[in-house]
Amino acid sequence: METQGTRIKKIRQALNLSQDEFGKVFGISKQFVSLLEKDRTQLNNDKLVKLLLDYNININYLLGGIGEMFIPPKFEQAQKELALQIREVLREEGLIK
Repeated sequence: METQGTRIKKIRQALNLSQDEFGKVFGISKQFVSLLEKDRTQLNNDKLVKLLLDYNININYLLGGIGEMFIPPKFEQAQKELALQIREVLREEGLIK
């Protein structure tokens, strides 16, 4: 069964980023990226939202392995609006800064 860590690795590879480069984008170490990909830790909400917004990642794929990795262009704006709404709710609940 494919895990979230496996999907993060596939996303990183699809973006042609090394673990070090991926880590720099999110302000995390290469070692932390390795732990993510091995499912020994998870991205916090801030970093999940950044991944969704900055790289047009399908939230359904990232969290559940459903659908395509990237949002098709025709749904890109709806995804961005949804991600912004998620970010606002997480802020209101004090789960992100």
